[in-house]
Amino acid sequence: MSEIPKVQYGCIFETNGGPIEYKQIPVPVPKSNEILINVKYSGVCHTDLHAWKGDWPLDTKLPLVGGHEGAGVVVAKGDNVSNFEIGDYAGIKWLNGSCMGCEFCQQGAEPNCAKADLSGYTHDGSFQQYATADAVQAAKIPKGTDLAAVAPILCAGVTVYKALKTAMLAPGQWVAVSGAGGGLGTLAIQYAKAMGLRVLAIDGGEEKGLLCKDLGAEVYIDFTKEKNIVKAIQDATNGGPHGVINVSVSEAAISQSCDYVRALGKVILVGLPAGAVCKSAVFQQVVKSIEIKGSYVGNRQDTAEALDFFVRGLVHSPFKVVGLSELPHVFELMEQGKILGRYVLDTTK
Repeated sequence: MSEIPKVQYGCIFETNGGPIEYKQIPVPVPKSNEILINVKYSGVCHTDLHAWKGDWPLDTKLPLVGGHEGAGVVVAKGDNVSNFEIGDYAGIKWLNGSCMGCEFCQQGAEPNCAKADLSGYTHDGSFQQYATADAVQAAKIPKGTDLAAVAPILCAGVTVYKALKTAMLAPGQWVAVSGAGGGLGTLAIQYAKAMGLRVLAIDGGEEKGLLCKDLGAEVYIDFTKEKNIVKAIQDATNGGPHGVINVSVSEAAISQSCDYVRALGKVILVGLPAGAVCKSAVFQQVVKSIEIKGSYVGNRQDTAEALDFFVRGLVHSPFKVVGLSELPHVFELMEQGKILGRYVLDTTK
């Protein structure tokens, strides 16, 4: 194996909302509990945009290298690492590490750990050629896997799979995916279908509609054309979906899901538009007996299960590969809502 360089190329910013610089930066040295991954590809998530803007009520480290959907090869490891070997394929997730000793970590809710270390937020992430990850939380990827294709699974895939598990729906029931044409939504459609659910996709535009139907949605609701979204969804599902996966970043769409969901239905909140609230009328909430649940990223078991769906060919993320240096342009497209599926960055460009 070639020698690990001292410097590398990465995308870094000094201040929130400031210039994103593609330049040479030092290669990090793994701690005793960490692995060093030669990142080959990294997906770009909406969370990365929030990290750059700094518009969430959680401070980022600065300066910061963003990214948390990194797939690559282990090139070095700390003295206390025993679950990875040099040459293994590994993935960098949103949850980079946690204390593993608190009440949340002990019950498998490591993402809720108060001391959680977050890739591309509190820990330099995958928008660089070499990145570190806690070996306990790093994702194990089978050798021979297409690293560009698997990158979006490490966050988008795990996140929507966990959300579907949180909804606890039965095969044959209806699930609505709000924001279905984006990176998370396109995967949510496929995981839902693989889990035996009937999918109603919600988004805007004909192109997204064709993509959603191609991925397995039975029904597509175009919010730009429907005058009465609630009625259209309830009519299409004979009373409303049994569950809703909200990956949209529209506050109005999130609140609206409480209106069209079926009685006893589950409204799952996933997308995190800055400053947004979910509004549900108390009368409706009580009489329909609906549940509103937040679903964060998955734990290690969720990650393994989500990756297994991918390895077996049951899900794939529609993606486009561009160079790492094009990250600022990808953010522009993301803000304009012009991205179908996922953009994946090639760290060599």
